[in-house]
Amino acid sequence: MAPGLSLPALSSMPVSEVQRPGFAGIDWSMPWFAQFAGRGERWQQAALTSYAALLTEMNADAALMGQTTGRGERLAFIAQDDLPPGAAYEAHISATGCVPTRHNLHDFFNASMWFAFPRIKAALNARQSAAIDVLGVGPTRGGVRDTLTLFDENALLFACADPVLSDALRSFDWQTLLVGGRDAWGASCEVRCFGHALLEKLIVPFKACTGHAWIVDVPPEYFAWDAIARNAWLDASVGAALMNTEALTSRMFAPLPVLGIPGWWSENEAPAFYDDASVFRSGRRTR
Repeated sequence: MAPGLSLPALSSMPVSEVQRPGFAGIDWSMPWFAQFAGRGERWQQAALTSYAALLTEMNADAALMGQTTGRGERLAFIAQDDLPPGAAYEAHISATGCVPTRHNLHDFFNASMWFAFPRIKAALNARQSAAIDVLGVGPTRGGVRDTLTLFDENALLFACADPVLSDALRSFDWQTLLVGGRDAWGASCEVRCFGHALLEKLIVPFKACTGHAWIVDVPPEYFAWDAIARNAWLDASVGAALMNTEALTSRMFAPLPVLGIPGWWSENEAPAFYDDASVFRSGRRTR
C-alpha cells in the first residue's frame, strides 16, 4: 500500500494513479487473496528473498502435486529468459510442461492458479495450444484465443444455485444481486477470483475494478461443502466446460465490479455505494 494512503482512500483510484506495491504489498486477509494464502504466504517470503528462491519454492510444490499441463506434461516453472527465442508461450508450456515465469506479481498469481484450479489452467493451455497448432502465432489471436486469454487474465468464477441471482448478474440488475439479494451471498452464490491480472490489480483496490464473471450453476448442496470440496467441484466443472464448449466468446462473461461483492469491502455495506452509475452500469445489450 502506498505510504499515507488507506484502502478506503484508494477505492475509486485506478492502479495507474498510485505506486503499485511489490510482493510485500499482498494483504492475505483480503477476500480475493485469502483463498490462496496457505501457499501464497510461503511463496511471498521466497519472492522477497530472491527470484531463484521463488522458482525453487514453486517447483517443490509442483513436484509434490504432480500437476500436468494441457498435453499431459509435468508442470514446472522456469525463468523467463529460459523460454527459447521465437517460442510461443502457451505452446511451450503445452509441449514441455515448463511455465516461463518472471519475478513479478503478474506471474506470481498466474503460477498460483496452476495450484488453486489445475484443471481450469490445463484446459486453458490445451485450448490455446490447439488454436496455435491450427492458426499459428499471428498479430491477432482470433475469437476463441481472445476469450481464453480474457478468462485467464480477468475471470471471476460466480458459483450460483439461484437462477434469479444469475439472471440479475446477466442483466446488470445490481439492486437485486447486491442489495436486495445480499443475504443470499454465501448461501446461494459466491465468487472465486481466478484472473491473475485481476488479482494483480487488486493489490491496490479501486472501485471501478471489474472482473469478467463466468457463471457456474451449482447444486444447492454445494454451499454445505467445505472450501476444498467447492474449489474441486468448480475446477472440474469449469475445466470441462472450457474443453467442451467449441464456440467460446466474450459474451459468455458478465461484468462484476469486485468491490461490490457483499462482504468483500466495508464501504458497500451502505446501499448508496451502488448508486455510482459509472461503476454499476446498466446493460448495453441483451445477454
